[in-house]
Formats: sequence, C-alpha cells, structure tokens
Amino acid sequence: MSDTLDLFADPIDLTAALVDVRSVSGEEDEIADLVERSLRRHAPHLEITRSGNAVLARTNLGKERRVVLAGHLDTVPVNRNFPSRREGDVLHGCGTVDMKGGDAVMLAIAALSQNARHDLTFVFYDCEEIEAERNGLTRIERELVEWLQGDLAIVCEPSGGTVEAGCQGTMRIEVRTTGKRAHTARAWMGENAIHGLGEALSRLAVYEPRQPEIDGCRYHEGLQAVKISGGVAGNVVPDEAVLTVNHRFAPDRSVAQAEAHLREVFAGYDVTVTDFSGGALPGLHAPAAQELVQAAGGTPVAKLGWTDVARFAALGMPAVNFGPGDPTLAHTQEENVPVPQITGCFDVLKRFLLS
Repeated sequence: MSDTLDLFADPIDLTAALVDVRSVSGEEDEIADLVERSLRRHAPHLEITRSGNAVLARTNLGKERRVVLAGHLDTVPVNRNFPSRREGDVLHGCGTVDMKGGDAVMLAIAALSQNARHDLTFVFYDCEEIEAERNGLTRIERELVEWLQGDLAIVCEPSGGTVEAGCQGTMRIEVRTTGKRAHTARAWMGENAIHGLGEALSRLAVYEPRQPEIDGCRYHEGLQAVKISGGVAGNVVPDEAVLTVNHRFAPDRSVAQAEAHLREVFAGYDVTVTDFSGGALPGLHAPAAQELVQAAGGTPVAKLGWTDVARFAALGMPAVNFGPGDPTLAHTQEENVPVPQITGCFDVLKRFLLS
C-alpha cells in the first residue's frame, strides 16, 4: 500500500483504496494514519489535528458560513467481502456503502477546499459502529467541541445520493409483568406472568404509528416488540416476564414526549426505559441547507433511521445525511455501491461547496 492516498484521484479509485484498508471498529489506527498523512501531503492549506483515531481538518478562510462534513472510518467485521472488487459499474466490499464511499468524497473535496465558497470542517472519526460511549464524536464533543460547530452538518452516511433530512429518534423499553410461581399440575395456585403480557401484545398489534410531515419530509414512526423473555422451567408457572419494545419516533417529539407516549400506550404496566437517542429535525429552512438541496436537485426525504446527524442537531445545527450507497446493504456480506453514485455525490458537493 502507498504511503499516502492520491486525494486528486477519481473518487471511485479513492473509495477502493480506503476499502482495501481493514478498519473494523477499534482497529482504525492504520486508516487514520493514512488519512492524516494524505491530508497533510495533499491539502497543506488545512489546519489538521488528531483525536485518538479521528482526524479533523478545516479551512480558515474567513467565510460567512461553515459547513461540517463528517464520516466514520470504521466498518463492521469483514464477512468474506475483503478486499474490494469491481464488477462493471459496481464496487463490492466491506465498507463500500457504510461508509468509505462517503469518506472518499470528503477527502476529494478536502483536497480542493482552498477555493471553498464556505469554510469547511472535515471530521473522519472512529468507532461509530459500536457502543455510543466509544464513538469518536463523543470524545471530540467532550474535548474539541469547537471542531464540530458550524452552520450546517453533512453526515456522509449512505443515502442513495439523495438528501435525507434529519433523523428519527429511538427508544427501547422493557414492559415487565410479575406473577406467582406454582407447579403446572396445580397452575390455578399461581399467576402466569407470561400470560400477563397478552394485553400488551394486543395493544402493539392494533397500534397505528404517526406519519407526520416536517419541512416537506414524511416521517414514519414505529412501535415493535423485539424480544420477549420469561420462564423458569418446563413445569413451573413463571413469576416474571419481560417484553422489550423499540419505538422509532419522529423528530418533532422530544425524548421526554416519546417516553410519555409509551407510558400511555402501556398504561397499567411496569415500564422501564433502557436506551434512547433523540432525533434531529430536518433543518431545511437554513440557508446553507437550501443551497445543498438546490445543488443536489430532486426532493429531500426523511431519514427514518437514527444517525449521527442527531449529535449535530443537539449542538444547535441543521444536519442532513448525504452519501453514496443503498443503506439497506450496510453491514451485509453483499455490500456494494454503484460507482456513478460516488461520482454523483462528489459532483453535488463540489457544486455546493467549491467556487
């Protein structure tokens, strides 16, 4: 492997080069070193700093607005899909979708950013694919928060080359029932906790999720049972059962409002919140966001999953997802990206960001 990447190469070739560097979460040393060396060699106009295995770079041109572009360098574990291979107009390999195509576009823009229309910040970070406390953005927000601030954040996660605005929030709860143990031969002497979940499951079966429209983007909420546990032995009436439920909620609801809604849905049950992340409003009214939409053409759509745009929204910034690749292929053995999407995303960001 070369000592540096050629940041002026075709972004398609740059994507393949990044994919060919193994960078499973927690093992990003090699790719972070490569990205840092490449930026220092080919983009000397940038201010560059390092935070663990995250590489941050920015222009200081004195422009009216600053746009932050963010992309994670890590991937899920490889699954017989390493290194990359190209078949016609399709590039295959671990990370082609999530999200080295987006990283390649960011690097190509960084190399040309001395002529940027806005001041630009590039954040290449680590450990996105694992627990939130290890996510590089968590560390950067704690230690270098000024590097994350701007007028618009673009997270270059796969979006099929379409602007996906904001993101939905997510919350997991446990619905718990208790009963009384008894021998199944004398079941009437006990109280079955698993049976006690029947009404909760019935409420889920008839639940109708909201589909609010925000800034012209249609969100679609969800409420699904994802796990059920309980039972002691094959001849014992169970005295405890737990139903785990995941709620995806539109960004016009706060975390507190989402929790209140779930407690209303499961009124009468013991409900415990076990995990949550707030959503992000589309923010398409912001001038910089409108410029991006115009450069991209087409119609922005809602991001139904959760992404790190929520972290930027929590800092008071409008944030969108925009990158090459079909997000439904992320984390699969079949991960692949049509190379015209890589070129298309690069062309859009070049029109939007560069003079």
